[in-house]
Order: sequence, then C-alpha cells, then structure tokens
Amino acid sequence: MLDNLIPAEEIAAVIIEPIQGDAGIIVPPDKYLPALKKMCKENNILFIADEVQTGFGRTGKWFAVEHWGVEPDVILLGKAIASGMPLSAIVAKKEVMDSWKAPAHLFTMGGNPVSCAAALATISVIKEERLIENAKEMGDYIKARFNGLKEEHELIGDVRGKGLLIGVDLVSDRGIKQRAEKEAAKVCWRCWEKGLILTFFSKSVLRIAPPLVITKKEVDLAL
Repeated sequence: MLDNLIPAEEIAAVIIEPIQGDAGIIVPPDKYLPALKKMCKENNILFIADEVQTGFGRTGKWFAVEHWGVEPDVILLGKAIASGMPLSAIVAKKEVMDSWKAPAHLFTMGGNPVSCAAALATISVIKEERLIENAKEMGDYIKARFNGLKEEHELIGDVRGKGLLIGVDLVSDRGIKQRAEKEAAKVCWRCWEKGLILTFFSKSVLRIAPPLVITKKEVDLAL
C-alpha cells in the first residue's frame, strides 16, 4: 500500500512508537514491525524507534522493539532515561552517526553532567533491582486483574499493553466500541479523590503506567 502512496526514494526515514502511547496504548500486530523494518531495509530507509515513553524497562524489556526482535537504525530516548532529570538521547548505528558530521549534532546545553550521572545511576538501579523483570511480572498481574474486572463490568471494553504500559479502554457499548468519554473522566476524578493519580488518553483509555518499583501489595491497594 505504501508503495502506491509515496515513492521509496522520497522517504528518508520512518519514525514509529513501537507501542503508541498518547493514541491509547496501541500494541501493533506481531508481524507489523518486522515487516516495516524489512521494507525500510530493502528501500534504504532509516527505521527510527521513538522509545521516549516505552524505553528503559517500561514494557518489560529495555526497549519495546525487543518484543518483536526488531533492531532500529536509530532509537530516540528521554524521560525515564534519567528518572525525571532533563535528558534525552539519540542512539544510532555507527554508520548513521558517522554520516552526521559535527557540529550538526552538538547543542549548547547538551551533555549536562548532572543529568548524565542520573542516567548512569538509573541504569544501575534498573539492573540491580531487576526492575525490568518486575515490570513484566507486575504488568501481567495488573492486566489479569483488569481482565477479571472486565468480566464483571461492561464499561471495560479492552485491556492491552506490555509490561507497565497498559491501556484500559472504556466503552459505553462494546458492540460498536463507543468511547465512554464522560465515564473515563468520572473514573479519574474518583481515583484522584481517593488519592490515586490516574489519567486518560484518546478520549476514553485509562493509562496505567505506575513506577517500575511497584509491588503486588501496592497494586492490590490501588485496585
């Protein structure tokens, strides 16, 4: 289909979120990313993964693309890379970075040593405390709990995600998947009243993305 829309020679790069975040925690079909990567490689197009939301253990892997065995040419990182300190990064294959001559990739405020130290400490904590494994284990548990609630409440239309990046889609009609916008807002307000911070995206998808250090006891308390 893409071949019929835009000639390959006019495409410099394809930039994707392995799991769409603000669009409603959309997990792609299993064959999608490998096929997209294959198409990019065959047509000499850079395959760029935006892992700002999904990277650094959030999905139960260091990077979300690992779930599909895909190796990007470039990975974009931020947010979790330094546990809230202002830092972002572009990680790319050697041939890509070598083609980008200085000072094209130099920035006045780049490489702040305090933020970089925070990033190194973050990597150490993730490894030492096995937070990636915890993200997978707790994520599976949270999804199982919500799927149990789905059997009891027609309002829950879908539960999806990987690791601790989970979307709970609220619908007013499961048959036509009518978005339950007002209900989503009410759920969030009720949670806030009880001291639980929760928000929603894409009109009616509850975003469940707790810290990677969350425990089963804390999950049970929240639910």
